[in-house]
Amino acid sequence: MIIAIDGPSGSGKSTLGRMLARALNLLYIDTGSMYRAVALAVIEAHLDSSDTEAVTALANRIDIDLKGDPDSLSVLLNGRDVTEQIRTESVTEMSSVISTIPGVRRAMVERQRIMGKRGAVLNGRDIGTVVFPDADVKFFLTAAEGERAKRRYKEDQTVGSSTTLTETLADMIERDRRDSTRADSPLKVADDASVIDSTGKSIEEVFAEMIGRINVHRNH
Repeated sequence: MIIAIDGPSGSGKSTLGRMLARALNLLYIDTGSMYRAVALAVIEAHLDSSDTEAVTALANRIDIDLKGDPDSLSVLLNGRDVTEQIRTESVTEMSSVISTIPGVRRAMVERQRIMGKRGAVLNGRDIGTVVFPDADVKFFLTAAEGERAKRRYKEDQTVGSSTTLTETLADMIERDRRDSTRADSPLKVADDASVIDSTGKSIEEVFAEMIGRINVHRNH
């Protein structure tokens, strides 16, 4: 079974993706972490992010793997655990830039398809539209900008970020704009996706709604 979860930053994709993967005993693939691993590799190789050919070549060359259960997913870059390093502000910024490069997206989509064939819950921005357009169940999660910024800010605080809530909101609005307007696989709602607005809802309420829709699919 393949479950696709798309949506903008701070919409709850990661938390809910992990919860679903655990409940359904499926592999959890956080595609954002894969782009972050590429971003870290770009920084470490001292590449200029505007040199799209060099960045694409690097994305095709490096080895990225996701290991462990949904709650303690380790991200490996060329066999090295980079789970902590990919959460820094510089990697977040670089990831937002390199994820708009078509060659990088193609390299990652290829890997995501191979990993997901065993059955998986995947979250990202183009899962239901590009990576797995035939996914069994598709969700598009969203929430009011202010609420999404607060969630992201809280998350960043746990890794010692010094970014203010105002800066987080500004960064998020810019990222939404970049994701929605890029030429290659922009963030958009798949025609057959269930849209869930989590504004004012608890994670448990949204999770129950998602499980309900998955059960409807299973019983058909």
